Order: sequence, then structure tokens, then C-alpha cells
Amino acid sequence: MAWLWWLGGALVLGVVEMLTVDLIFLMFAGGALAAGGVALLGAPFWAQLLTFAVVSTVLLVAVRPWALGYLKRSTPDSLTNIAAHVGRTAEVLMDVTDHAGRVKLVGEVWTARTAEPGTVLPVGTTVQVVRIDGATAVVAPIPVTYPEGAS
Repeated sequence: MAWLWWLGGALVLGVVEMLTVDLIFLMFAGGALAAGGVALLGAPFWAQLLTFAVVSTVLLVAVRPWALGYLKRSTPDSLTNIAAHVGRTAEVLMDVTDHAGRVKLVGEVWTARTAEPGTVLPVGTTVQVVRIDGATAVVAPIPVTYPEGAS
């Protein structure tokens, strides 16, 4: 009957791992499953605890570093929040100067200013976000490129 307690403990540790995602509790869950297997075979409680400790330690020392490396290599980096807006294009809604203006960026209206002093970007211009300063998008005109041979 002790194997049920170990199985329950492994399930609880698995749920905690899903909330933390740092692969520590998953290793302890593996140790709990091993101890549950030993308990199912009829081993005494001290042998179950020893199995839990040894398997958990081996998993933490040997498997976790490899698994973390694999997880980091296979998961793409995704830019979020304001970092995701840098490099995107926007449309000027109100003339943008080095002091004020408005642009439409990803469906939202942002206050904006130009990256270069003295530049005025008229309404309807497509611009590129250079950086975000607080709640203001710093923008620059997108350079026009012509195909080779065209003028």
C-alpha cells in the first residue's frame, strides 16, 4: 500500500514541476516513482527512502543538466513586450517630429518622435521603429531601395 503514497507524491511533484518548469521537481518525481516501484516489490521503508534519495540525486546530477541544455537549444527565443516592437513598421497618423507625433503600430496608436532632430515625417509615411522610450516609439523613415538598373 506504500507504493500508492509514492505514486501520489510523484504526481504532486509532477504538477509542481509544470508550474515551475526548472526540471528539479521532475527529478524528485522520478525518484518517487522508483521508490514506489521498490515498495511494490515489498521492500522495507528504509530501502524505499534510500531508493528515492539515490535515484533523485542521480537524476539531478546526471540527467537535469543535459535536459536543461536540450530544452534551451530546442526552444526558440521570442521577443516580448516592447522589445517585440523594435524593427516593426508603423504608419504615421499625425506628423512626427523630434518632439511629438502619432503612429499606428500593430493596430495601436502610439505617441512617436523621430530618431533624428529636425526631421518631419508626414501623415501616411511608413516608418520603422528604432527603439521604445517609455510609451513613445522612436521612429525613422524606411529607406527606399530601387532594383538594380532602375532609377
